[in-house]
Amino acid sequence: MTMKKEDFLAAAQASISPITANDAEALLASGAIVLDVREPAEYDVGHLPTAVNVPRGVLEFRVGDHPALTDTSATILLYCKNGGRSALAAHTLKQMGFDNVRMLVGGFDGWTGTVHKIEVDPSVYQ
Repeated sequence: MTMKKEDFLAAAQASISPITANDAEALLASGAIVLDVREPAEYDVGHLPTAVNVPRGVLEFRVGDHPALTDTSATILLYCKNGGRSALAAHTLKQMGFDNVRMLVGGFDGWTGTVHKIEVDPSVYQ
């Protein structure tokens, strides 16, 4: 049987713990690791406060090497642009032994606006 992207996403979404932007604010305040799995260019134009950028495409290779990804008991808040990559990344991290992984519903698109703060790399011209 050939699997399609919808099959991968459905399997991932069945195993993850989604969280709203408002609830994610509390996780940020408690010191959770914020993991942005978008590409570096996406991260540079805006990201959640304190977010660490590890693109989805290299996540499995960076686990254990990146300081933010060494403690499997740490609370991790994952996001991407709108939820697809972060669902797959959350599922992968759970398979790799991370127990407290949450995924931001709606991703960065659901976070941005006037309510939630973002950070922008100062080297990026607006």
